[in-house]
Amino acid sequence: MMASVYNAKDEDGHISVSGPSGGSAAAMRGKRPENTAFKQQRLPAWQPILTAGTVLPAFFIIGLIFIPIGIGLYVTSNNIKEFEIDYTGVDMSSPCFNCSQNLSWNSSRPCTCSIPFHLDQPYENNVFMYYGLSNFYQNHRRYVKSRDDSQLNGDLDALTKPSKECEPYAYHENKPIAPCGAIANSMFNDTLEIFYHDPNGTRVPVPLTSTGIAWWADKHVKFRNPSENLNLTAAFQGTTKPVNWRRPVYEMDSDPHNNGFINEDFIVWMRTAALPTFRKLYRIISKKDNMVPTLQRGNYTLEVVYNYPVRSFDGRKRMILSTISWMGGKNPFLGIAYITVGSVCFFLGVVLLIIHHKYGNRNNSANNSN
Repeated sequence: MMASVYNAKDEDGHISVSGPSGGSAAAMRGKRPENTAFKQQRLPAWQPILTAGTVLPAFFIIGLIFIPIGIGLYVTSNNIKEFEIDYTGVDMSSPCFNCSQNLSWNSSRPCTCSIPFHLDQPYENNVFMYYGLSNFYQNHRRYVKSRDDSQLNGDLDALTKPSKECEPYAYHENKPIAPCGAIANSMFNDTLEIFYHDPNGTRVPVPLTSTGIAWWADKHVKFRNPSENLNLTAAFQGTTKPVNWRRPVYEMDSDPHNNGFINEDFIVWMRTAALPTFRKLYRIISKKDNMVPTLQRGNYTLEVVYNYPVRSFDGRKRMILSTISWMGGKNPFLGIAYITVGSVCFFLGVVLLIIHHKYGNRNNSANNSN
């Protein structure tokens, strides 16, 4: 039986091994860690010592910083004007009730309904018009994957041979679908218009801008038409429209720079939402005159071409008018979170200060008596 004796570690970190065989000593030297600060665990370390003198000021400082920031964010969010109309048509008294009852994905005749509303205060600066959907799970894994990014980027091979991820919306009647996939097939297609009733009783249409609503990177990088020329009818020759669409992708807009895969309504829809209740930017009401509000106080009418069915999955549809601030749209959560965290820290600081004042002096007295 062969035995070896380990001696204490030398100053240079080497380990000496003695035994009857020189080979076994060499083997043991080959297995030992290198003499480095990392492998020999000699790296310098720092560990904070948590005392009342360091913890209590930290709690008070966090509280005094977070609470004013939260109040500022909350007040800024509340100053944003927002108006919302639910036009799903669930109630029998709703102007869109008949449209919601008789509509399906394959309806050939669109239904139109009008919803009057009143703005109690004028809207200054630019106004952003959104459509909102509820109980619509765009975050479903199969749904999110059901697209062909190569096709959407204008690749000709992907145009005629869509990805298998698009199934069962890759082919229809032996023709490739452009754009393919479940996301494109379920695109929101209601038409929303707003009319203002002036004091004379005349209906004045509110001008809506349909461009500038998509992210710049999406518009100019991720989405491209299969041909650089503007003859999209020829570029999409041999393909067919998605099953639930009423017209092909090359007839989405009369503006050639907002048509096909680079149509901004289509691009906005293709950026899937993370939650089942969401809103997406639909139009922008741009401010024209610095002396006149963008939307005056008064009576309006929302004209809806009701194409998008939501009753089958108990969904809801709404139109939102909103202004924005330096922090974006209306969202009080961030301000409430800052106020809550700051208040909790400040309260804990007070409680710990009382405990330290009450029991810390007692412990010090006991130590001094000993």
